[in-house]
Amino acid sequence: MEKKFLTPREVTIGGHNGIDKITIGGSAPVTIQTMWKESIIGVKDDPERLESIRNRIAQMKMLGCDIIRFAVPDMESAESFIEICKSTSMPLVADIHFDYRLALKCLEGPVAAIRINPGNIGSRDRVEAVVKGCREKGVAIRIGVNSGSLPHDLREKVEKGEMSRAVALSETAARECAVFSELNFDQFVVSMKASSVQETIEANEDFASKYDIPLHVGVTEAGPLITGVVKSTLAFSHLLREGIGSTIRVSLSSTPENEVITGLEILRECGKRSGGVTLVSCPRCGRQGFDVHAFMDRWQNKLLSMKKNITVAVMGCVVNGPGEGKHADIGIAGAGGKAIIFKKGEIIRTIDEKDADNVFEEMLNEI
Repeated sequence: MEKKFLTPREVTIGGHNGIDKITIGGSAPVTIQTMWKESIIGVKDDPERLESIRNRIAQMKMLGCDIIRFAVPDMESAESFIEICKSTSMPLVADIHFDYRLALKCLEGPVAAIRINPGNIGSRDRVEAVVKGCREKGVAIRIGVNSGSLPHDLREKVEKGEMSRAVALSETAARECAVFSELNFDQFVVSMKASSVQETIEANEDFASKYDIPLHVGVTEAGPLITGVVKSTLAFSHLLREGIGSTIRVSLSSTPENEVITGLEILRECGKRSGGVTLVSCPRCGRQGFDVHAFMDRWQNKLLSMKKNITVAVMGCVVNGPGEGKHADIGIAGAGGKAIIFKKGEIIRTIDEKDADNVFEEMLNEI
């Protein structure tokens, strides 16, 4: 029997204090999130670091990132987080564990959302304090649940084989949502993360079949670049095909930029995003006459940040150049110390390889 999943209600992230307004759920596009990878301790009193963070946030926004989450483990980090929030219109999320007072501190600034795990935040009155503060400020909440914070009774059932870990994750999230409903607060999303692709799929399917709450989908601790991309692609493509997942984060032991790029490509291939630059590049082989890898390292982020609906091909030799890349709006390939630039399969210019970047940029700007 085919499973039925509920359409998620809408939750607003940002839209106040100069923050970009993002809608999650309903008929809104699936949004892409990432997480800042470094400590922000000391940023409040370091203008150069603050400016560097602001610039990098702007670059990730250009790549297609919608929301960025920052770990806030202590009061010093909370103070720095507030300053970072003031420096950008990007919706930023404070990731809070254990100490609810950190959430209350972050609410003193223009924060877009608070992420808490009620399983480790403490007693109900602490959760209520965070909800009250968020309601007053118009700030959304993300309820984050993982297998390490299952209630004792559910953990016992999992250990005894009476309940799958996936269902236990879903049930844990449902219990936390019940508290929010009792407090008449509906501006929240839920995430249930496991490091297993199958558990991630099953937990989200179970929850989406019962509740209309938007889901933040991700495979936690997915691993290094290749492993993480594979796991995330498998889980996301399955769930997105079923209409499950209002916002995603690809968790990689890599840069935030790579998380954003991976998320964007998954959404494109799943038909959830369109437009922008499509990159085509060959894997390189013994025929190479052009260093594809180095060129892509230099150009990938810049190309993906462009607001042009074009296809760009980067090929290692003339075999894979104009022929296999003939559908590209612009392409570049190597040819014995030279580089050729082509459009729609037609060679436009042949240049010295040392001039490749400059000439490629000139011709790219003409499109």
